[in-house]
Amino acid sequence: MPAVLRLILIALVVLAHGRTTANEAPVIAAAADLRFALERLAEDFQATTGNAVRVSFGSSGNFTTQIENGAPFEIFLSADENYVFRLADQGLTRDRGSLYAVGRIVVFAPHSSILTADEQLDHLGQSIAQGRLHRFAIANPEHAPYGRAARAALQTAGLWPQIQPMLVLGENAAQAAQFASSGSTDGGIIPLSLSKAPQLAALGTFATIPADWHSDEPLRQRMVLLRNAGTTAVAFYRFLQTSEARRTLADFGFVVPDEPMKE
Repeated sequence: MPAVLRLILIALVVLAHGRTTANEAPVIAAAADLRFALERLAEDFQATTGNAVRVSFGSSGNFTTQIENGAPFEIFLSADENYVFRLADQGLTRDRGSLYAVGRIVVFAPHSSILTADEQLDHLGQSIAQGRLHRFAIANPEHAPYGRAARAALQTAGLWPQIQPMLVLGENAAQAAQFASSGSTDGGIIPLSLSKAPQLAALGTFATIPADWHSDEPLRQRMVLLRNAGTTAVAFYRFLQTSEARRTLADFGFVVPDEPMKE
């Protein structure tokens, strides 16, 4: 094959690859408490703009480690703003991001449970004392902010030492919610945002735990553009700061800041 023709073919392959890459939906790393809210927002964004995003849900701590090791996410929505600051301090983000919500936790009891959900966790304490509670779900406090908030609330209630042998730890908040709602446990402490989704609300009852019970774990949730964010990711990031998106987050039980910080 003549050298000139070979160069032309190589150039065409490179250009085609560039177009494919540019058109690929960006991958978003999102805290598991956002599962239902962000799925709806991604659908709204695609309906409005014609552009799709792919969302991966998990624990904020695990995502932080993955991003530090080069995972090709373009936006990170963390359930703990300190993870965003950690990445920003390493130069892995465009800036220090935007506070998009403050989360709340609830005690959730499936319909089949012996547990009654109450915001002061009185019945939980009684069930432990009576030996009636056997399994109780929370997210793993080692890397899930909602797990740390659950632990803080149980410590405030004076129940942490007694309940530890009964804990079933979810890898993230969504898995803890699955354990708490499925009947495989007597209940759990999970995000309000997941409890309010119809898929879970139909499976049990819940009560919101006072925010000051986990004031040392306030669940300030921050999102940030990562260094490799493309145009679709930037557009989605801005969409998440619109009044429409903020209303959706509020519908799922998030406390939405009055004035989100702009990119």
